Amino acid sequence: MSVDIGNRLRHLRTLHNLSQRELARRAGVTNSTISLIESNASNPSVGALKRILDGIPIGLAEFFAFQPEKPRQFFYAAEELTEIGKGAISFRQVGNNLFGRSLQILKECYQPGADTGKVPLVHEGEEGGIVLSGRLEVIVEDERRILGPGDAYYFESRRPHRFRCVGVVPCEVISACTPPTF
Repeated sequence: MSVDIGNRLRHLRTLHNLSQRELARRAGVTNSTISLIESNASNPSVGALKRILDGIPIGLAEFFAFQPEKPRQFFYAAEELTEIGKGAISFRQVGNNLFGRSLQILKECYQPGADTGKVPLVHEGEEGGIVLSGRLEVIVEDERRILGPGDAYYFESRRPHRFRCVGVVPCEVISACTPPTF
C-alpha cells in the first residue's frame, strides 16, 4: 500500500491554516524541506515526519489514519479560486483541496518582470499551459521561447524550467500539472 505523504501533509497543513513557512518554523526545519515533502520530491524519515507533524499538531497514527472527504464541488466561480501565489505572481487554483487528485489547474498572472526565480524548477510529472494575454518567457533545459496569446507549452517537469513575464503588461496563463505540485 502506498501513502501519498506529500498531498496528505499539504492537506492537513492547509486545513490548520498554516503556511509552509510557519509549519517549518514550528517544526524546526527549513521551508524547502516542507516544500520538497509536499511535492513528493523527498521522503522524510519517521523521526522527521513526527517533528513536522508536532508542528501542526497531529500524531503519526492520526496522520496515517486521516481520510479527508472527497471533493464534491464541480463548478467554481472566479472568486472561489484559491490563491496560492504571492508577490508579483498570482496562482489561482481550481479547488482548495487537491488531496487524492492527480491534476492541478491554475490561472496564473505574472506582473511585468516577475519570474519564478533564478534557480530552475524541477519536479516529477508533466505540465502545460496556454498564454491568454501578455508575453511569457519559458525556459526548458537550454531552450528558450517567448510565448504570446494563444501560444502554449507542454513538457516533463523533471526538466529544469522557469517562467518570466516579458514586456510592460501582465501575462495571464491557464496551466495544468500532474501531479499537483503546489
